[in-house]
Amino acid sequence: MKVVKPAKLNKGDIIGLISPASSPDDLTRIERAVKYFESVGYRVKPGKHLGKYHGYLAGTDEERLEDLHDMFGDKNVKAVICLRGGYGSPRLLGKISYKIISKNPKIFVGYSDITSLQMAFLARCGLVTFAGPMAAVDFHSSVEKYTEEIFWRMVTSDKAPGDFTPDEGRETIFHGDKDTEGRIIGGNLALFSASAGTPYLPSLKNKIVLTEDIGEPPYRIDRLLNQLMLLKGWDRVNGLIAGVFSDSEEPDKEKRTLTAEEVFTDYFGRLNVPFVTNFPHGHIKRNHTIPFGINIKISPKKKRIRFLESAVI
Repeated sequence: MKVVKPAKLNKGDIIGLISPASSPDDLTRIERAVKYFESVGYRVKPGKHLGKYHGYLAGTDEERLEDLHDMFGDKNVKAVICLRGGYGSPRLLGKISYKIISKNPKIFVGYSDITSLQMAFLARCGLVTFAGPMAAVDFHSSVEKYTEEIFWRMVTSDKAPGDFTPDEGRETIFHGDKDTEGRIIGGNLALFSASAGTPYLPSLKNKIVLTEDIGEPPYRIDRLLNQLMLLKGWDRVNGLIAGVFSDSEEPDKEKRTLTAEEVFTDYFGRLNVPFVTNFPHGHIKRNHTIPFGINIKISPKKKRIRFLESAVI
């Protein structure tokens, strides 16, 4: 896979805001996010159709697509940050001009539903993107310091980030004996699985796959992981990371169930590769930004994940 890294962000650069999935219920979050970015030294360009509603979508497919193309086509915009996830990104995959993305590589940030776009950009353009904080979710009020510090380090420094900083309030669990390396891909489990078998999912061979999700009880996590297990190349991955699966408990307390941790251990353990669970990434406030497409190394015995290269140039 030929990987393309975007240019790092410098103070005074323009950040574009788009909403390729859903709009926030509270549109004042957009204004507050703009004020935040301006307060830390950046200029902001809101998308033309920002704040629109079309049912559960942030405008029609054509409107959301126009904002995406405009931001990537604008040479003055150095980073594109999504407002939120929700639903709608997969509807754009077959309509995007990947030539525009390829000719204008730039920082692209989001998570959850945005996974679809991130994996498509990596598969079709080789673009490194960032599963990180979103404007109307994380940047509209006081930003969690852990999240803020790691995010800005990832997008403004052309130095390798080095070892991941553990979240003091969360125990990350390492499994396996041998070290492993590979380019990290993945994102939201439901969205990643939905791209299986399409041209918009990168090859799994020699990759380290990260997953996270919200509101999926263990039996549905099981179903999604089973779908990946049946996918060509799943048995060729070099390692796996499970982020935080928020609200994943079985709602019926009387129902027999496995735990999410048991499901991960079952599916991940079958591959006989190192894997990590409870990594601080997902639908959480203290969220570790992940640059999809760069090489990382998992060292289970040292309980360490190392980012081996920069995500920007």
